[in-house]
Amino acid sequence: MNSPNAPLNASLNSVDDLIAAGLVAPDQAGDLARVEENFRIRITSEMAGVQSPAVAAQFVPDARELVTRPEELTDPIGDSAHSPTYGLTHRYPDRVILAATHACEVYCRFCFRREVVGEAAALPEPALTAALDYIAKTPAIWEVILTGGDPMSLSPRRIASIMARLSAIPHVQIIRLHTRVPVVAPQRIDDAMIAALRARPTVYVGVHTNHVDELTPAACAALARIADAGFPMVSQTVLLRGVNDDAATLEALFRALLTLRVQPYYLHHCDLAQGTSHFRTTIAAGQAIMAQLRGRMSGMGVPTYVLDIPGGFGKVPIGPDYLERSAQGYMVTDWQGARHIYRDPD
Repeated sequence: MNSPNAPLNASLNSVDDLIAAGLVAPDQAGDLARVEENFRIRITSEMAGVQSPAVAAQFVPDARELVTRPEELTDPIGDSAHSPTYGLTHRYPDRVILAATHACEVYCRFCFRREVVGEAAALPEPALTAALDYIAKTPAIWEVILTGGDPMSLSPRRIASIMARLSAIPHVQIIRLHTRVPVVAPQRIDDAMIAALRARPTVYVGVHTNHVDELTPAACAALARIADAGFPMVSQTVLLRGVNDDAATLEALFRALLTLRVQPYYLHHCDLAQGTSHFRTTIAAGQAIMAQLRGRMSGMGVPTYVLDIPGGFGKVPIGPDYLERSAQGYMVTDWQGARHIYRDPD
């Protein structure tokens, strides 16, 4: 992304801002204004200053977002089908997703919650209380995942309050925050934010990043502050056509993350959100990339390739199938494509 006119300390929040920053041409204004009516625009100065087409593609609106395919959905992963109370999703027995806010520091053009992000800031207090009451009354809930929106777009004071209230629930043992903030707004990872993350349960930070060009010096410093404070980090990446849909690009990202003490965790197949078909690869293409990665780098750096089944049925691994049954037992394919017999015990 090349934006010589971008403001240094402000986000870009409209088509007019993008034109003024030199990120889009004035003759695109009409189509992009229609896009803006459906999905909000926000790009931090950190990301606006990165000279990378792969970064720009993630945040700068595109007229192709006006195309909705028949299979695309307003709620592609079925949050609403598993919502016992507003702001809470309980899809698996032992964990819940708590949407602490609908605001983000950036609005990714492929977002699977693009219908709701930006609607409001923090979850209203009555809804938050109802969600926490549900968690407290459900002993099976062992892990709470703070998401949104982006929970780290909240103030440290509000985050600390939520963490304290979750800490008071004895059966909650893990709190995980899913966030883009350390990468896209690294200045927010200051002493106050680090202090806000400290809680009785074990706290994990799940970092969303899709391309190594996002890992600016400031982003690397922010991730180091989190790691140095003792919080384990995992990453989530979305497979995006034209951004990272080749093994070399993903390898560069995952190697960089490992050096920053971030464990690559999930590679998501792009969800069926409306207006996102230009980002979506085929599953077969993703499986081929994963097969290449398996031979190119340590397994420690290879995430699980997953599909969130449309309708709210959860995530499933969709990586390459290395095993198939045969008359002799199993036929196993190695990373170079050679095939070998394996026999189970009788």
